[in-house]
Amino acid sequence: MSGWTDVEKEERNVRMTIGRLAEITEVPASAIRYWERHGLLPAPERESGQRRYPPEAAERITVLRKCQQAGLSLAEIREFQREQPHREAVIRAKITEIQQRMLDLDHAHQLLTHALSCSEEDIVGCPKFRQQMASWQTPRPAP
Repeated sequence: MSGWTDVEKEERNVRMTIGRLAEITEVPASAIRYWERHGLLPAPERESGQRRYPPEAAERITVLRKCQQAGLSLAEIREFQREQPHREAVIRAKITEIQQRMLDLDHAHQLLTHALSCSEEDIVGCPKFRQQMASWQTPRPAP
């Protein structure tokens, strides 16, 4: 026994059109079809020639969008969906890349924040800023 009520079972079995899926995920139908062609979304069932998607398709699209927002390419997302050992390698590499991007963004934030309050004509000549730049050159210890 699954613990699902009859209504919940029925809702989970309802298949939606690509238009409805596009509407609830706020993703164009053309993107959904593109992801299908490239193996990022499973091919949906068809009823009378129309694509019909299960509710889980919306969840998968949410994951795809989050992966894209995190900077993963479509090829990386495809690899992410593969078997565990292969997926782990992709994830580890992406985590390293994201950590570097976060460090770069932190440095940019420090620069801009300092520039707002710096009274020096040229920020590069500012002793406080030069000290900050020197700290960027020193590798941080690994966590």
